[in-house]
Amino acid sequence: MRVFERDIDSENDGRRERVRFWLTIVLGAILTGVVGALVLLLARANDNYDRSLGWQAQSLEVISQTRSVDAAIARAEASLGRFAVGLQKEDGRIYEYQWGRARQFLAQLQRNVRDNPKQMALVEQLTREMDSRGAQLGDAALSANYNQTVAAISKYYAAGKGQSVSQIDKLLSEIIANERALLRERNRLAVADRASLNQAILLFSLLGAGAAVIAIGTTFSLIRAEGERRLARNEQLFESDRAMQLEAAVKERTAELAQANDALRGEMIEREAAEAQLRQAQKMEAVGQLTGGIAHDFNNMLAVVVGGLELAQRSPAKASRHLANALDGANRAADLTRRLLTFARSEPARPEMVAVDECITSFGELIERTIGDRIALTLDLQAPGRACWVDRQQFENALLNLAVNARDAMNSHGSLTIQTLDDGEGKALAVQVIDTGCGMSPEVLERVFDPFYTTKPAGQGTGLGMSQVFAFCRQSGGEVQLSSTEGEGTSVAMLLPIAKPQADAATETLPGDADGPASPADALNILVVEDDERVLAATVDAVSELGHSVVACGNPLDAEALVERRLAEGGSGFDLILSDVLMPQLTGPEMVAQLKQRWPDLSVLFVTGYAGDASEVESFGDHDVLRKPFTLTALDLAIRRRGEARPAEGQRLAS
Repeated sequence: MRVFERDIDSENDGRRERVRFWLTIVLGAILTGVVGALVLLLARANDNYDRSLGWQAQSLEVISQTRSVDAAIARAEASLGRFAVGLQKEDGRIYEYQWGRARQFLAQLQRNVRDNPKQMALVEQLTREMDSRGAQLGDAALSANYNQTVAAISKYYAAGKGQSVSQIDKLLSEIIANERALLRERNRLAVADRASLNQAILLFSLLGAGAAVIAIGTTFSLIRAEGERRLARNEQLFESDRAMQLEAAVKERTAELAQANDALRGEMIEREAAEAQLRQAQKMEAVGQLTGGIAHDFNNMLAVVVGGLELAQRSPAKASRHLANALDGANRAADLTRRLLTFARSEPARPEMVAVDECITSFGELIERTIGDRIALTLDLQAPGRACWVDRQQFENALLNLAVNARDAMNSHGSLTIQTLDDGEGKALAVQVIDTGCGMSPEVLERVFDPFYTTKPAGQGTGLGMSQVFAFCRQSGGEVQLSSTEGEGTSVAMLLPIAKPQADAATETLPGDADGPASPADALNILVVEDDERVLAATVDAVSELGHSVVACGNPLDAEALVERRLAEGGSGFDLILSDVLMPQLTGPEMVAQLKQRWPDLSVLFVTGYAGDASEVESFGDHDVLRKPFTLTALDLAIRRRGEARPAEGQRLAS
């Protein structure tokens, strides 16, 4: 019986051992499965967290590289600005180095955003804008490298106004904004992954009491996760501090660039003003050189006038012929004065159709007086009827500059030839100025068109003559060709495009006969305003001679009262105000402006002997202008067309 009980106990023990074994196996399997699941969960959470940290680091790196690109571009542009102004080669090398760094940062940025199509598209667009910007800045750098300061500053200023500047700033800001938004999303994912990791760690802690291996593994995971978290936090803090420092540096640099830009603009304005003054000074210097010859011609003309008048007094029978000679001399003197004033005045370019050969022929007398009697002037004009669309004043100024340079090169002794040639195709006209002077060396030829470059002693030249010739030809759509041999002479050719012929303007017809007085039906009531008593008396007599009713006014301040009195007396008012321009207390245009406020329909004719500048011409408005001295015929024609419609160009000038 006991044997059977031991067998049963042994069988029960074996069954319990098997149950315990299988239970252990099952529990071990369950525990192993749980541990494996927890391990997998922990590994996945850890991987997700590592990936989130990597994404965060990548976003911070993208932001940092974007700001590095912006900073490098700013440094490059600042260096180029200094290079354009100071022409220091070191500034040029700094510009090339900084622009290269911007390219390197852009390449790194492109690699970091290659897995983001949106950011990749922006970086590619930024690359194209930087290529365009680099071409503009490179052009300015090239001009600066050749010491072309004005061209370099102009191109640098024009590049600063280009659309690529704002587009680059916009793209950089958009890339940073997108990356910041992506960083916020990645931070959110990192927080979620961190929460998952914390849950896995909690489960490992609960199971740590039953499984030492799991506890050790969990502890190890916790230690490693904590270390990674601290490392990530330290890296994040480091990158944040670095980004803040970079942002502060960018702000500081931006402020410096703004100050430099303001300084550059101020220098450019001052330089332009100085250049304008120098150009005008050179023109006045040329006028001064004309003075001696013109004084001689003027005295000759005055001799004709005085002699003719005296002969007319002595010989009444021949008075008509003597008075005609005196009138011719006076007209020649007036024409000479008008051309000198036109040459000396300062005004913007006003291109017109200029018959080149005729212009050179009429201007040759002034050139001949300027270069002196010891230099033989030859006009070889072979382009009759050819015209160019140029500013006549600037063309004459360019000719005079070339003639003065030739005179100085020949030491006031030699021969000067002005030649015109047609290219045979009707496209270009060459105006050559050829001298037999000392010529120029190759070194001088390389810099002959540089502004302010002169080989003359101090005080004898501004260095703007040849640069003005070059600027005139470029502005007129042409070019300058120069050849010179030392000891033989120099030839300067201005190649100007030939203007296409235009339809002849309709012939202006004027009513009436200019030689006789106006009929009673055409007689006008005219108010003459002139501060000079002798000129006022002469003008009143001339207007009366033409058959008009005249009221004289010697003070422009009395004009308004005279108009009121005329209307108060029941008259029809004045048909025309004939006014001088430059008068004390109140100028003619100022007086007319006051009268127009009360009587806007008044007709006005200005009379002036002053050439004036562009602002003075603008003050005339759309009123006719009669230049002093004038003939009786010119005065009659100007009065007769007072009521006609103005032409498209505004004023009509009579002389």
